[in-house]
Amino acid sequence: QVQLVESGGGLVQAGGSLRLSCVVSGSIDRINAMGWYRQAPGKERELVAMRNRGGGTNYGDAVKGRFTISRINADNTVYLQMDSLKPEDTAVYYCNARGYEPNRQTYDSWGHGTQVTVAS
Repeated sequence: QVQLVESGGGLVQAGGSLRLSCVVSGSIDRINAMGWYRQAPGKERELVAMRNRGGGTNYGDAVKGRFTISRINADNTVYLQMDSLKPEDTAVYYCNARGYEPNRQTYDSWGHGTQVTVAS
C-alpha cells in the first residue's frame, strides 16, 4: 500500500505565491514519477506538472512559466511552487505517484487533494 499526503493549500491573492508539498510513504521499491493534477468544479482533472525519476518534467499549458515542480528523492517528497497565481488556478490539487512495490507490482496512487483558492 502506497500513501500520499498533500499539504500547503489555502487562500491566496491573485498574483501571489503558494507552495504545495506531497510526501509518499508505504511499500515502495521505486518511484518512477511524481507530480500534480488539479480539478476545478465542473471541469475535468488536468495535468499540472509531472516529474520522472531522471528529472524530466511535463507541465500543463495553463501553468507553464508560472509553476515549478521539484523533488527530494531521499524524502520521497515532491513540491509544487506556484507563482503569479490567477483566479483560474482555483482548484483541488491532487498529488500522484507511480512506480513499483518491492514485489514488482505497479502502483498508481493519489492523495486526497488540497484546496487552492485564488482571490481576485
